[in-house]
Amino acid sequence: MMQAQIRQGRAEQGFTLLELLVVIAILAMLIGLVAPAVLHQLSNARVSVAKQSIARMESILDLYKLDNGDYPSTAQGLDALVVPPAGVSTWNGPYLKGALPNDPWGHSYIYRSPSNRPGYDYDLCSNGSGNSEATQICN
Repeated sequence: MMQAQIRQGRAEQGFTLLELLVVIAILAMLIGLVAPAVLHQLSNARVSVAKQSIARMESILDLYKLDNGDYPSTAQGLDALVVPPAGVSTWNGPYLKGALPNDPWGHSYIYRSPSNRPGYDYDLCSNGSGNSEATQICN
């Protein structure tokens, strides 16, 4: 009977410090392996969303051009998709509902018309995660 009480007492004591440390070490290794992959996927997802948003806004700019004969100037900017610019009588908007969208990093999209690049009518870009031209994503 005494042995049964001793066994029962040991079973109720819980985990040893060594067992807890082993479990914590295993969890830390798993987090160390999984976290970089998850963060990399998150970064790729933001780039993908930025490219999709730029493509969507390109089609909206094409609608603007169909109505008005040309893309908005750099001075008019993307605001011309929401508010009629001065001197444009054929504006048939708003082309976007609500406010202008920001890129996935929370920054405004960059719009230039005419484009600085040959073969493009305009530039529509996001400065990406670094918010600089080095990380720029363009149409």
